[in-house]
Amino acid sequence: MRQNSVGKLSGAATRLTLATILAALTVVSAGYANPSNEIVLVSPTNLPTLARQGGEAMFLHDTKDGRIFLYVEQHQGTQLAIFDVTDPARVKGEGSVQLDASGPFDFVADLGKRGELVRFREGQGEAVLDLRNNPVLTKVQGLDTRDSTILLADYASRLTGQAFTPVAQGTRDYKIFQSGDSPSDDRVIEVRQVRQDVTNPDTGTTFLLAENGLYLIRRPALEAAPEVFTSSGGL
Repeated sequence: MRQNSVGKLSGAATRLTLATILAALTVVSAGYANPSNEIVLVSPTNLPTLARQGGEAMFLHDTKDGRIFLYVEQHQGTQLAIFDVTDPARVKGEGSVQLDASGPFDFVADLGKRGELVRFREGQGEAVLDLRNNPVLTKVQGLDTRDSTILLADYASRLTGQAFTPVAQGTRDYKIFQSGDSPSDDRVIEVRQVRQDVTNPDTGTTFLLAENGLYLIRRPALEAAPEVFTSSGGL
């Protein structure tokens, strides 16, 4: 599955490794943390209830009206949890919808206002996740995405090939350095069994989908001045 992010949905920006993130976040000088490198780790218990369970995959979606939604596939593809993450400091739960899915799937390509092209695992075909009203899956016949992603522009009229990067099916453990007001307050927090990470380049926020739920790595300085992040090309 491709790693989604907001704006231009650059694959390079969204495939940032945590090693790169940590290299930028652990800068300390004069015995205290540089505020521009300060981070806040938000655990599932401090997020809406639906964030407190694991999931199969996730993606960020720009609604084009100033809001950013995070969609998390749960329950083997049969449930889609929805979060408004426009303001990382105030993540809102927008409920969930039940999907008519034959099993877990990967988010393959952005279809703009329409939603996302998805591919079911185990060779079960493709579908469009239509986000214009209540999210609904619609099977698409005749597509072959074994070798490339087919990006549907306006659902059927124009087809463009894009390189497809499948998501790894394993998990990783992340160690995140969180700086305190003094060196004695610094600590390393481990987030175990992370299935996927997605970064919003507009705010510098990284979302971690772990076995026990959703985590956020916030960078308050970039949330206040997002142009610092976007103009520098990311972390």
